[in-house]
Amino acid sequence: MKVVGFCGASGAGKTTLMAGVIAGLKATGLRVSVVKHTHKNFDIDHSGKDSFRHREAGAFEVVIANGHRLAKVRTYDDEQSIEPHGLLAELAACDWAFVEGFRHADLPKIEVWREGVGRPVLYPDDARVIAIATDDPARLPVPPHIPVLNMNDPAALVAFLLARSAQHDYTPPQRG
Repeated sequence: MKVVGFCGASGAGKTTLMAGVIAGLKATGLRVSVVKHTHKNFDIDHSGKDSFRHREAGAFEVVIANGHRLAKVRTYDDEQSIEPHGLLAELAACDWAFVEGFRHADLPKIEVWREGVGRPVLYPDDARVIAIATDDPARLPVPPHIPVLNMNDPAALVAFLLARSAQHDYTPPQRG
């Protein structure tokens, strides 16, 4: 599995760019998975559904599946510290895994930046940022020392990732 993170402020365009890159990689026959961190509460099932009732009754995990889709919801009694390596370990076999939202993760990442969002860039202070995707390279506040990609051209990002795919082979960190 090859792993790359996508980081940037909310509203910068990470999800739109990632969707284009996922579609591009899938078109080449590759399987892509995504690990996404959110600060917000979320539900993937709905009130009145069996899986919702099981979870509300206290089930630690609920897995719902059919021949085309599988979802797993795990509910903790207390807030847990989550990190991307543990979540990557839960993925089924895939060619690429994209990690979104773990800004300070110890993974290679592509920063998505737009001036209009009003947030500072990360790449000058994070050696793990391997490229920056932006809609206006001339507006970058710090001269980049890494490749600059057009965030409106997902095919260019697909080509970038495939050209350096060996650099994204993932080895989980040793625990202990």
